[in-house]
Formats: sequence, structure tokens, C-alpha cells
Amino acid sequence: MRKRPESLDPALVIRAYAQGIFPMADEQGRISWYAPDPRAILEHENLHISRSLRATIRKSIFTIRIDTAFEQVMRSCADREETWINEEFIKTYTYLYHAGFAHSVEAWKDGELVGGLYGIAIGGAFMGESMFSQATDASKVCLVALVEHLQTRGYTLHDTQFITPHLATLGVTEIPRHVYEQRLQQALHLPCSWNA
Repeated sequence: MRKRPESLDPALVIRAYAQGIFPMADEQGRISWYAPDPRAILEHENLHISRSLRATIRKSIFTIRIDTAFEQVMRSCADREETWINEEFIKTYTYLYHAGFAHSVEAWKDGELVGGLYGIAIGGAFMGESMFSQATDASKVCLVALVEHLQTRGYTLHDTQFITPHLATLGVTEIPRHVYEQRLQQALHLPCSWNA
């Protein structure tokens, strides 16, 4: 972990991600920079889709959209008792969204945003930041849609930063940081296009 006094400059944030480092804020708004060892990733072929989740996807309960409500997704992810997503993060990542680096996948139902996730895409790497769900399986359906999106566009690294019991049930595993950094450098050189 490295602490830095400066604000979340968008260019600094992208440079940090390209080195395997990401920021989080504490309750006082102080920003720390992290490069965990081991690092949690989702190998796309390991994505676990339960029978009930498959049924939800088949029924088309949610309308999935990409990049139509980025800031709303971030604010929904931040709307919890403990969060590292403060106004500075929302301002910086929304800037990165308009610059083409940050993206959201959203689940809508009856015209309402009920689930979503967001992250940073550079080259062939996607760094997942956070997800939220206000309806059963909404964020999981977004994750499945994200994986399909990344696979069809040739992304090779899907970073989830830390592992949680919830992410583990979806197929997330851990690799040593030095292996992650090698894979990151390889992925950064891929000519992947989010909108291709």
C-alpha cells in the first residue's frame, strides 16, 4: 500500500492501473494506493453461472445496457454503509468515462436501474471496481454480460482486485502479484476496442 497526498488526477489514475496499482479512499477521504498480493482475477472460462442465474437470463427479466448511466451506477455502488467511493472518485471516474477509459454495465427493470457494475478498460485488460444490486441476480446478470462483451472483443485479463466469498462463488480466483503484473503488461499491448 502506498499513500499519496495528491488528488485523483485522471492521468495519474490511468498510469497507476497500467502498473497494477489502484486507489481507494478511507472514511476521512484520504486516498491510499493498493497493489495486493495475491491479486484476484476472473478467468472468463471459469465464470460460474448457476442454474437459477441461467433461468433468470433466459427469462430476460432485466434489460442490459452498456455505458448509458455511468455516474448513476457509481453512485449506486457508493450507496452503502462503508464505501471508498467518495465525490472525488465519482468526479474522476466520470471524467475517465467521458474519455473512454471507464465503463458501466447496467441492469434495468421497468425503466429503473436495479443493478450494475463499472470498471476501467486499458488495452486488453479490464479492472472491475464495484457492483451493486437492488434486485435478485441483477449484478450477476451484468457480470455475465460483461464477460461476454470482453470475450468477444479479445480482452485477456479481468481484474477484480480482491477476492470475496461472493466473487469466489462466481469463479474468481487469485494469482501471485508478479504473475498478475506479467499478464497485465501483455494485456496492455493488445489492440482491444470496447466498442468494436
